[in-house]
Amino acid sequence: MAFRALVFSKNPETNNAIAAACQRADIRAQAYSDIFSAIEKAKTQTFSCVIADWADQPEASFLLKRARESVPNRDTVAIAIIDHDPATAEVRDNRLAFLIQRPISAEEADAVLSKASQKMQPSSAQDAAKYSVEDEASSAVQRALSSSAEQNHQHQSATGFSESTPVANEVAEPAINRDLQEREHRHGLGLRGVCAAALILVSAFVLWRSRETLQYLAQTPEGRFNVIRESVAALFNGNQAGASPVSPAASDAQSNAQREAYYNRLSNSNQPEPVLGLVATESTLDTRPPLPKPADLPLPVAVLEHQEPPPVHVQRAAIPESMRNSAPIAPPVVVTVGPAQMMPVSAPQPQPAAQQFSEPVAISEESARALLVHSVDPVYPPEGLPQKLHGAVVLQAVVGRDGGIEDLKLVRGNFILGRAAIAAVKQWRFQPYSINGHAAETQTTITVNFTYPG
Repeated sequence: MAFRALVFSKNPETNNAIAAACQRADIRAQAYSDIFSAIEKAKTQTFSCVIADWADQPEASFLLKRARESVPNRDTVAIAIIDHDPATAEVRDNRLAFLIQRPISAEEADAVLSKASQKMQPSSAQDAAKYSVEDEASSAVQRALSSSAEQNHQHQSATGFSESTPVANEVAEPAINRDLQEREHRHGLGLRGVCAAALILVSAFVLWRSRETLQYLAQTPEGRFNVIRESVAALFNGNQAGASPVSPAASDAQSNAQREAYYNRLSNSNQPEPVLGLVATESTLDTRPPLPKPADLPLPVAVLEHQEPPPVHVQRAAIPESMRNSAPIAPPVVVTVGPAQMMPVSAPQPQPAAQQFSEPVAISEESARALLVHSVDPVYPPEGLPQKLHGAVVLQAVVGRDGGIEDLKLVRGNFILGRAAIAAVKQWRFQPYSINGHAAETQTTITVNFTYPG
């Protein structure tokens, strides 16, 4: 069974150790130290598992998210290389199936990969043949990058000089970007060529079907524009009352005769021209006929009739014998109680007012910035210089009751700029937000703008 694994870690030693463990477990591994190359492979190829170094955040979480967005890797097995146990929510949100502790030992890595192989989906023979050549090329590039990184590390150890950006990223990123640009360019040219060919074929078919109409319009003496306008008007107005429906021509001779009659309808002067007359709009009668005299009849008079109400019959019920012989009811006894005899009533103690709001309370970004008491400007990341990254990064922040940042999440923006923004906003302090005299947690959004320093 052929298993394929995608390995991502910025540490070359970690990539080499995991690649060796995958080779012992009969798993074809592709190791990458550049997040862009790893994401491109995760979106275009099928992998049985994704092994990510959890110390490289937020790149590791972003890689798992992008890999599961593609249909082939929707159910891929996620394995994380950790320094300490992650939180339960973090394991649940990222669906981490297995964990490998650092420092990586061969026995532990083999045991974890053996258990993970039972949940992996093997790649088909077609996928294995499709990606075999690409895997060999990627392995050669990774070996070259690993040797370059080791030489650079030795050079830094000998000279005492260190760089902020890894050499592997500087070597691999331009080559991969050029490869992606060439591939997209070829794909765009092929798609434009297919669309142009289809458009030409459709245009040729329409012209061939309308050749008779074009010939008729070319021979019409009244002009093509007038004929087209009358045809469109007749099409939208429909068949008016009294108009005769159009019927197909019975023969060529009949069609020619009708056409000649249509052409010569204006030149035939034998028919008399119609004469328009005026119609009077006012009556010419001087006298009006007299109206008949109404009859002298008496008008009806309303008469009010008084009706007597029906008599009311009162029936008295007989008193039962038991009530007749009973003793009269005595009046009630009233007892007067003095103030000294009354017991004091204890008044209810006032209860503290319960909080009528739920935490965290959502507030706008303007309100949150009005409560800001201490801020730290973000530092532009060196990783964004080759790509000239800039723009806005939107973060979702949860501010505690003491005014400190408790949680930050990247909502929108480049994740390289987002990592720098998160590192700066974590140090911000706010004035505690209070409701009815009680401090409350708040939730808001924070926008950080980055400008390319070049």
